Amino acid sequence: MKEILIVGVGGFIGAVCRYLFGLIPLKEPHIFPFKTFAVNVTGCILIGIIAVLAQRHFSSDSPLILFLKTGVCGGFTTFSTFALETSAMFHSGNNGVAFLYVILSVGIGVGVIWLTTCIFP
Repeated sequence: MKEILIVGVGGFIGAVCRYLFGLIPLKEPHIFPFKTFAVNVTGCILIGIIAVLAQRHFSSDSPLILFLKTGVCGGFTTFSTFALETSAMFHSGNNGVAFLYVILSVGIGVGVIWLTTCIFP
């Protein structure tokens, strides 16, 4: 039960941070979903750093790691929004932008986690 509460509090913090990030004003309209992209890349950087620190200093089931990785990062990143926005771009005929978004999101997401683990081995 303790672990569930720890993850829940972290998820609350991550979700609130995600909501606040979404309030950042951008000049509209944009076809490319910059905010979701930035949130997901930022989340990948954070989870990469947390994973490296966890490997060095904590067990994988440490309450702090559960709070940060599963809770905060899980609540902050937005795979479902990414999928919804991608689908909407395909439906509206913006296939090139949709493919670019998928390729950049996955490529940069995996790339920054790989880079993080190389910088902090």
